[in-house]
Amino acid sequence: MTRYIMKRIGMMLFVILGVLLFVFVLLYLTPGDPARQVLGLTATDEQVAAQRHIMGLDKPFLSQLGDYLYNLFFHFDLGSSYKSNMSVMSEIARRVPVTLLIGSLGVLLSLLIGIPLGILSAVKQYSLVDNVANILAVVFTSMPSFWLALELSLIFAFQLRWLPPSGFKGFQYIILPIITLGLGGAASNYRMARSTVLDEIRKDYVRTARAKGTKESSVILMHAVKNAMIPIITQVGNSIGGILGGAVVVENVFAIPGMGTYLVGAINARDYPIIRGGVLVICVFVSICNLATDIISAFIDPRIKSYYKKMGKRKELSLIHI
Repeated sequence: MTRYIMKRIGMMLFVILGVLLFVFVLLYLTPGDPARQVLGLTATDEQVAAQRHIMGLDKPFLSQLGDYLYNLFFHFDLGSSYKSNMSVMSEIARRVPVTLLIGSLGVLLSLLIGIPLGILSAVKQYSLVDNVANILAVVFTSMPSFWLALELSLIFAFQLRWLPPSGFKGFQYIILPIITLGLGGAASNYRMARSTVLDEIRKDYVRTARAKGTKESSVILMHAVKNAMIPIITQVGNSIGGILGGAVVVENVFAIPGMGTYLVGAINARDYPIIRGGVLVICVFVSICNLATDIISAFIDPRIKSYYKKMGKRKELSLIHI
């Protein structure tokens, strides 16, 4: 099992490094001049050249990449904003907790709605509950997060006036963003839970448990749901990245000062240090969530355990023969 975990950690680090290099190259090749963006259209060519020298944009590509990687790995420095000249690391540290709060509560809401409803629909297949839930799942899966955010804001903020439409001055300000993220994630979790539980219910060991007189609740919860949790956990881990991506859009709709508004503002201003730092932080968080999902799945799935136990025994036998 230790070998499996170390292998996953190595893959995670490789992915993070690949994303880091890809974003750096992509921004380097993007048309436009950040120095001109900072100074404005009225700046002279001499002023733009001086600003490019201050930003370090006049250096060769490999020199820029080397400076960036050196500052990142040896000084944990993501650079300073071109526009505000503030430390990107300090700004991200201030905004990440807001995004994580909204994202984690959105994930929790999606789990509380999607998985129990998916299990219920599988047990009550073709019932009214199942048909209505399937329709709602298709609707919320197909609906973009920004459109759902606008609709919820229109209904609950402007028509009913139950909740504030934007800002971040208390918990009531993040209720609509949490619901927006949670409903989209709940639809995906619902469809996965329903399909996997349906597959397990139709298997022979479930029919055998029923034939032995086991209570239906025990058959569903202790047999079908237990074995269906492996793909469900994988789906939950994958949905975290989607919910974080949706948080970037939702934060801009509701004017919440998180990573979403920070990144979008940086993209509009061509503020490369902020873009690189924001993408790196999101990539690290998503990679850690996927790593945790893989580790949990490995402890739950007996097939992974038995595989690495066999590999360990083979290695021991080969060492003995040597």
